Amino acid sequence: MIPGSFDYHRPQSISEAVGMLADMGDDAIIVAGGHSLIPMMKLRMALPEHLIDIQDISDIKGITVSGSEVTIGAMVTQAELIGSEEIHAVCPILRETALQIADPQIRNVGTVGGNVANGDPGNDMPALMQALDATFVLAGGSGSRDVKARDFYEAAFFTAREEGEILTAIKFTAPPAGHGYAYMKQKRKIGDYATAAAAVMLTLNNGTVSSASIGLTNVADTPLYADAAVAALVGSSLDDASIKAAVEAAKSITDPAIDGRGPKEFRTHILGVMVERAIRAAAANAA
Repeated sequence: MIPGSFDYHRPQSISEAVGMLADMGDDAIIVAGGHSLIPMMKLRMALPEHLIDIQDISDIKGITVSGSEVTIGAMVTQAELIGSEEIHAVCPILRETALQIADPQIRNVGTVGGNVANGDPGNDMPALMQALDATFVLAGGSGSRDVKARDFYEAAFFTAREEGEILTAIKFTAPPAGHGYAYMKQKRKIGDYATAAAAVMLTLNNGTVSSASIGLTNVADTPLYADAAVAALVGSSLDDASIKAAVEAAKSITDPAIDGRGPKEFRTHILGVMVERAIRAAAANAA
């Protein structure tokens, strides 16, 4: 289908973009890479009268690693994330996850900010950002504020981003050196959303898990942070019983949609398989 008519705007700064949102209100939508928004516009599920393209705003581009503190500009593309050796050195799971998003053509245009900002439960980065305990920086008419990734997602396509706000950056503290990591994703075909996926990071101290985090993708209306699954791993030696307990705890919080990816029971089962594989892979590459 063809999108409805709209006016196109290309601000040069965050303040200009925020001002446009204030003036245009509900009639305006921000577009970054456009890979989530444009298909919805073609289906007439989104009918903006004004499209505000933020590609020219230099302040929200670029990656900064200062010690263990990482900042990713909202307009950084998945391809730029994959290509950043600086990011890969401190948080390799970002590259591993980004390489599983769609295809090279989309990754060259699709942005990290767009992937996390629109609240699509099928996107891969939101669960990973929860596992990283990342913070999202939002700019609006009243200034800038921080929202934890674990508090950002409220329902499918509904987030804590308020009217007139723009996500400008993602910040997190890099995991400890020597941590193990894995993003395991089952999908129907290359480029598809996950049937279910899991991000796992953990650290080992003399064979015992001293810290862990687990994020789940596309098995509920929002990404999920699996607190109880984490608790089952921390303090364990990653024996079969503790891994099984973590898998069951992760499965217990899921409520996947019924769609072409399968019934709920199947998708929950697949989620358990992905969590177990991710735990074992993370343990294998932990120093």
